[in-house]
Amino acid sequence: MASTALVFDEAMYNIGNGLIDLDSHTFKAVLTNTAPVQDTSALLADITQIANGNGYLTGGVTLSGVTWAETGAGTGIWQWTASDFSWTASGGSIATFRYVVIYSDTSTGDALLLYVDYGTTLVITDGNTFYVDVQAAGLARFTVS
Repeated sequence: MASTALVFDEAMYNIGNGLIDLDSHTFKAVLTNTAPVQDTSALLADITQIANGNGYLTGGVTLSGVTWAETGAGTGIWQWTASDFSWTASGGSIATFRYVVIYSDTSTGDALLLYVDYGTTLVITDGNTFYVDVQAAGLARFTVS
């Protein structure tokens, strides 16, 4: 399944002004079936999460293994990444979604960082797990030129 990751415009402002700290904040991921607005969405309150229940908790899952580092000395390429994460449906299906949104749970107002568009709607049926497989390139890369 093809997916596209997009950084929220406001996230760059928030990183630059210290509202989002890629090194030390706690980050979470939520599910939504409503398209995030990359240009104007800034806080978790701007996202319509799917219904709570059957293995999905409002507020999402906490990311682990979060790192922020240059890919190699002097490369000018900075990578933000985390370990793979998932949701498991239990007691019924988790509601239909298309987007995974990542935000800083530590920041004031829960500032948004990025979202992944899976290109089609998905449902996690009872007893099944949806995994977000974080590739070696990480969740986001920033290049200094």
